[in-house]
Amino acid sequence: MQSHLMTCNACIYYQSYNHLFTFSMRKISYLFALLVFISASCNKKQTEKADSHTAEVKIQLTAYSNEFELFAEADPFVAGKASGILSHFSHLPGFKALESGIVRIRLVVDNKEVSQSLDKPTRKGIYKFELTPMTKGVGKLVYEFKIDNHDYQLEVPGIVVYGDEKEAIDAATKAVVARTNTVSFTKEQSWKIEFASGLAVVEPFGQVIKTSAQLLSASDDEIVISAKAAGMVMFSGNAMIDGKSITAGQTLFTIAGGDMAENNLSVRFQEAQNNFERTQQDYERKKELSKEKIVSDKDLQTAKAEYNNARALYDMLRNNFSAGAQHVSSPMGGYIKHLYVTNGQYVVAGQAVISVTKNKTLMLRADVQQKYAPILGSIVSANLRTVHDNRTYSLEELNGKILSYGRNTNDDNYLIPVSLQIDNTGNFIAGGFVDLFLKTITNSLALTVPNTALIEEQGNFFVFVQVHPELFEKREVKPGVTDGLKTEIVQGITKTDRIITRGAIFVKLAQATGTLDAHSGHNH
Repeated sequence: MQSHLMTCNACIYYQSYNHLFTFSMRKISYLFALLVFISASCNKKQTEKADSHTAEVKIQLTAYSNEFELFAEADPFVAGKASGILSHFSHLPGFKALESGIVRIRLVVDNKEVSQSLDKPTRKGIYKFELTPMTKGVGKLVYEFKIDNHDYQLEVPGIVVYGDEKEAIDAATKAVVARTNTVSFTKEQSWKIEFASGLAVVEPFGQVIKTSAQLLSASDDEIVISAKAAGMVMFSGNAMIDGKSITAGQTLFTIAGGDMAENNLSVRFQEAQNNFERTQQDYERKKELSKEKIVSDKDLQTAKAEYNNARALYDMLRNNFSAGAQHVSSPMGGYIKHLYVTNGQYVVAGQAVISVTKNKTLMLRADVQQKYAPILGSIVSANLRTVHDNRTYSLEELNGKILSYGRNTNDDNYLIPVSLQIDNTGNFIAGGFVDLFLKTITNSLALTVPNTALIEEQGNFFVFVQVHPELFEKREVKPGVTDGLKTEIVQGITKTDRIITRGAIFVKLAQATGTLDAHSGHNH
């Protein structure tokens, strides 16, 4: 009985296992079939995507004139087949979108021409043309502009028109630029920012002396006004504070004797007036008596001398003082640089009471190390960079000049002084400091780029090299010396490379986000 139960249990176990095995095999078969279906679907989608990409392959055209930058994306040119040409136009040198104007495009191949004119852009900065080439061969595209009654022209040479569509697509596919270490930045995006591109420049670039300089008021741009007599300072209702604007001849405050027992200006003025009137009457009386020989010539000359002395003193006090007080005014317009006195303060004759500056011309005083002494005579220009806004100016931009350099060192720091002069554009404050780059003359040439083209990352420097106006390659460079505006490039690019010279930081940010569509805003 027990043996029979064991046999039955074994059968049950076998049947259960067999059922489970069968179910598992069915499940595996189902999963395998599902994977095959998914794989086939993916392959189909990839094939469709590849076919779609092949069908949408474009050629990029780039050209420059003195007035415009052209970037166009076009269908491959095939004889007898229409090709769309999406043309982006930027005004130079500002690289802003062309917003209006008549543009005509001509495709010339073997003296056969097709053309189209548009009266206005399809969208801001973009003209969408469509041309059907008449014959295959190598020709050129010619853009003709009519803007504000001015005519311009821009040519794109080397346009190939194929006789077969497959041949055209294959050639365009091979010409597609690899996007390794590149970032897309559309023209629509660059038109919204301060953007520019340009070639690196080979130019004379000598040794640069970097130092700091203090801004000082020029000697003929500042005046110190002193008290002409002793007395107490009396301010009027106008607030006298540093930096206040004043006009030439404006009364600033008065200096009066008041109730002072000594050196009282009012008393002195009254004494001078009385003495003048007394000596005048005495001289006129003796002058009449001398005609009758009653007064000797000696007495007449003595009376005349006393009269002239009294008149000189009285005229001086009367011209410079009113009602026994000195009215302090400025002989020139400008700004109060410093007020040396306070209301009610006693001052003596000759004491400085106020300084006024025009703040139009500034002196730059810099100190350089003795090792630069042999080349100080070859300094021809300079650039200066403000500390508060990090903006760099050239000496020519500020109508500046090199005044002198010292032939001896300072006693306190053993540095050699260098003096320059600039016109104040309103961004400089006397007494402040700037970074100064002294430029020397040289015959050696260097490859230079604007400092705005350089991007720094963890001590390494990069520039964005233009592949085409909407695609840029991030390339590491080795910088040399800088003059504050330009930097020498020792390694990394050549003079034929067009780089982003303004707005590179925005392209860097675009690369960091990694969310930009290469054809964002385009309509093919």
